[in-house]
Amino acid sequence: MRVKKVTDVLGMKVYTDSGDFFGEIEEANLHENKVDGWRIKVGGSITSLIGGARGVIIPHKFVKAISDVFIINKGALPSVDSDLEDIQGDLI
Repeated sequence: MRVKKVTDVLGMKVYTDSGDFFGEIEEANLHENKVDGWRIKVGGSITSLIGGARGVIIPHKFVKAISDVFIINKGALPSVDSDLEDIQGDLI
């Protein structure tokens, strides 16, 4: 297993596990010296799902893999049918 530094991950492209481009890593949120979540600058078609917000914070538990790209679980995305007020706190 190769360990990455947080600074190596910043700017990395983020894709969903279904292959859709999601955005780029902007920042890591740390809590008690551990990664708690990731702030992602949203790009592509995902922007329309989050109501024009510039980005989202994805909890680290939704990260499936980190290598040359960042892969997140599609379950982390708001569904088209969901009420955006439920995720308002995670929008940037």
